[in-house]
Amino acid sequence: MTIPPHARGYEGFTGRIGRTTDDSTPSWAPAPAAAPGSPNVVVVLIDDMGYSDIGPFGSEIDTPNLDRLAASGVRLTNYHTTPLCSPSRAALLTGLNPHRAGYGFVANADPGYPGLRLELADDVLTLPEILRAGGYATYAVGKWHLVRDANMRPGANRDSWPTQRGFDRYYGSLEGLNSFYYPNQLVSDNSAVDVDQYPENYYLTDDLTDRAIGYLKDLRAHDADRPFFLYFAHVAMHGPLQAKPADVAKYRGRYAEGWDVLRESRFASQLAQGLFPEGTEQAPRNSEAGFDVPEWDSLTAAQQRRFARYMEVYAGMVDSVDQSIGRILDTIEEFGELDNTIVVFTSDNGGTAEGGPEGTRSYFSQFAHVTDPDWVGDVPHDEELIGTAKLGVHYPRGWGQASNTPFRFYKGQSFAGGVRVPFVLSWPDGLRKQDGDNGIREQFTYVTDLAPTLLALVGIDPPTVRAGLPAKEFDGVDASSVLRDGAAASAHTEQYTEMTGNRGYYRDGWKLLALHPGQDVDAPRWQLFDVRNDPTELRDLADRFPEKVEELAAAWDEAAWANTVFPLVTGGALAVRRPAEQALSRPVRLLPGTPTLERYRSSKLIAFRDFEIAVELGGSGYAEGDEGVLVAHGDPQGGYLLYIEEGHLVFGLNSYGRYAAVDAGPVPPGARRIEVSATVAPRLRWDFAVRVDGTPAGALLGQVQLVGMAPWTGISVGVDARGPVSWDLRERRGPFRYTGALRAVTYTPGPVKVPGGDIERIEREAEYAAD
Repeated sequence: MTIPPHARGYEGFTGRIGRTTDDSTPSWAPAPAAAPGSPNVVVVLIDDMGYSDIGPFGSEIDTPNLDRLAASGVRLTNYHTTPLCSPSRAALLTGLNPHRAGYGFVANADPGYPGLRLELADDVLTLPEILRAGGYATYAVGKWHLVRDANMRPGANRDSWPTQRGFDRYYGSLEGLNSFYYPNQLVSDNSAVDVDQYPENYYLTDDLTDRAIGYLKDLRAHDADRPFFLYFAHVAMHGPLQAKPADVAKYRGRYAEGWDVLRESRFASQLAQGLFPEGTEQAPRNSEAGFDVPEWDSLTAAQQRRFARYMEVYAGMVDSVDQSIGRILDTIEEFGELDNTIVVFTSDNGGTAEGGPEGTRSYFSQFAHVTDPDWVGDVPHDEELIGTAKLGVHYPRGWGQASNTPFRFYKGQSFAGGVRVPFVLSWPDGLRKQDGDNGIREQFTYVTDLAPTLLALVGIDPPTVRAGLPAKEFDGVDASSVLRDGAAASAHTEQYTEMTGNRGYYRDGWKLLALHPGQDVDAPRWQLFDVRNDPTELRDLADRFPEKVEELAAAWDEAAWANTVFPLVTGGALAVRRPAEQALSRPVRLLPGTPTLERYRSSKLIAFRDFEIAVELGGSGYAEGDEGVLVAHGDPQGGYLLYIEEGHLVFGLNSYGRYAAVDAGPVPPGARRIEVSATVAPRLRWDFAVRVDGTPAGALLGQVQLVGMAPWTGISVGVDARGPVSWDLRERRGPFRYTGALRAVTYTPGPVKVPGGDIERIEREAEYAAD
């Protein structure tokens, strides 16, 4: 029969419609399906891992699983990424240059410009979106860091969260870093995981690996054929550095000879493996102010002992990552699919200098040194605690340059130490090497090439539209010909770089580079290198070839306009936040049972300002025998809490691992209101006062403020959730839930009293480390 013209809902139906199913023909819209035999894809992205930290790139650290991937696949020895985290992740997942994707900086700012929107726009396609439309199951675990920190809370925009950007499932940390023993907040799909206490022997890398394996097993239990894309973005190796005791023990004593000897041994291994042409020279120790590394033998015996411990922890973490990769590979092998799985391993940027010249045992305390010369950036905790759950640490920058062997500089700079990282790709079924092919590829490749290359390998074309808008086209190129043939020419012949004033331009073997010039961000002091003959960027040729400098500088400027780089960030622009964020600093009344507040939301109630906490006790007020934590904010890296134990009221403050407390005395029966007030004091300090029903009960004066991402864990009501503010209390009482009638806890933020210039400098230091 003919469907009458006024009928609705049949548009596009390809079957036949009658009045009953007896005279109708069904039809089903086809579901997206990958071509038969399509390979699985696994991308393992490491955080802050330098060029030489794995066996296939010269390391002495045990990485047997990466060794076998390199043996079966290819190593890109001239692979470049951006100097910081969020920009690299955006470029990797979109194929776009970072500013064009909106990530000219890390997602811990919001200055209000197109290249710094720090959220994915509606016209930006992602690799998982394309693969899912092509029939792939898509999973992400680990660090995301493509969400502005103001949007990590409930009720905020989720357009840049993983499951809104093409992933079927997600589990991990939206933050740029986290504790490996007490993550401040984990997210499962679209919701924060509400947990008071992590299990005994918890370790984040293991948790992420368990979840990734669970996703794959779940898929194969329901669908034997659908290929999958697993994006495993490790939180390691970002500080604070923490490793499992057994993994650290494996490397005890291995680094006593220091970073100078380590750099020489790693470089020798790189040369022996053929990663660099004969005649390549290793860069000397960095000597520039703020980047300089002392000779190991010039250190005292005590410094050498402590510094070596940091590197033992770092090595244990690398080892743990390799173990994680082995577990993933073993699972895929159990499915019988390993040979038809593309596995990529790489890093988001080079090794870091954020630990400073001596490292730190109090990770979050180091960001405020810009305001107070007496500020302790390395609280002198017991060295035996380095790498454990009780401390947040980072190594001295001498190990950072060793990580970046044989290059100069670090994460954040456009020189090779910041942007050349290891890259291994294996696909036994699809990329079988010819006899005599050692798998080493020296051609220039860039992070934006990964998405188009993977799509070419699996045979999927990207759509041209997203959300009804023309989708931005890739800036990266398909590098699959390089993977297949070591003699193929690279199609990626030029590339700009810019990050916080550090800039560079590559064209056909020439690299023009400049560190941030200082006062005038738009006055670069260019250096020119012929990286075909000088891959470690040692011989500045700018004076010999001024015309080449002029040519590449003009090319940089043109590329900057074409990729939304301008305006360049000056002064305190990165500390600027959109006016709507002022709402996060309004008073808030928290009821018992409220899940732990998100970290950034919590910080807006106390950072750089006076504030007051009012605890309302319900029922008939305090009754004898009631005890537990009334409110807590923070963890072992810094925080405060208020609790009642054995009838006494106690206020405790953890100043980056240094704990102080005041016993405010017995709580009177029937007490209904307990208050803590914080008043800003000079030199970035707070004075705390405790009151019970308006009567002064105790004080802590001259306490250092918690700034620069501390407190890391948000506010919890009626319990000390996740990481403990007080180790002693946690070991005695656990999370110590309050047993009495707790009605509410109200935070009333007062005026910001720390000078704006100090706040800008502290926030900038913290933002750089948050990547």
